Amino acid sequence: MRGLLTALFLTATLCAQTPAPDATFYAVSYVETAGSAAKDATAALRSFHDATVKQDGCASVEAFEQAGRPGHWVIVETWRDQKAFDARDASVQQRLIDSTKAIRVSGFDQRPYKTIAVAPARAGNGNAVSVISHVDVAPNPAVAPMLAKLAQASRQEPGNLRFDVLQHTMRANHFTVIETWRDQAALDAHVTAAHTKQYRDEVLPLTGSPLDERVFKAAR
Repeated sequence: MRGLLTALFLTATLCAQTPAPDATFYAVSYVETAGSAAKDATAALRSFHDATVKQDGCASVEAFEQAGRPGHWVIVETWRDQKAFDARDASVQQRLIDSTKAIRVSGFDQRPYKTIAVAPARAGNGNAVSVISHVDVAPNPAVAPMLAKLAQASRQEPGNLRFDVLQHTMRANHFTVIETWRDQAALDAHVTAAHTKQYRDEVLPLTGSPLDERVFKAAR
């Protein structure tokens, strides 16, 4: 009996120490508008942001515009969990789609993601540079830990403000990586860092397409 009680106690202790899975849900959307319509696009995105963050369970809404390619946008919504996202007022997003119809040159492409490696971001300034990458690999369980290791090492760099890794909820071989660096020099230093080179060497044989890495600036 004593041995059974000890085993039960150890089992309960281990369960208590096991962290609950991160239920945070991310909706990552891609949309393109005419480059000449920056003012209208920014106003529509700001309206979408203001209406969305008021909804229960929404933690943040971020809009990024690709550097050197006006009108190429990525929108990252962070929600408490998928249940909160599913319960949102979908008419808010529809208003964004409708209000940009005349200036859009693409559809509204939204994809669901979950957490692989996310940490609190650090404050930056007007010189901050963001990189959003889509990593498409052959199904391989080694890739998620590989990206988590890269995130951990990259966050130790003095110029890093953010390094998050997300995984598609239905296509486990698709990842989105969101990085923010203090300035271009910090990004350049990261690109040539030993852990970055090691990651590229390891992931290259597994990729289904070239790494899609694009530089962005936060929309204002």
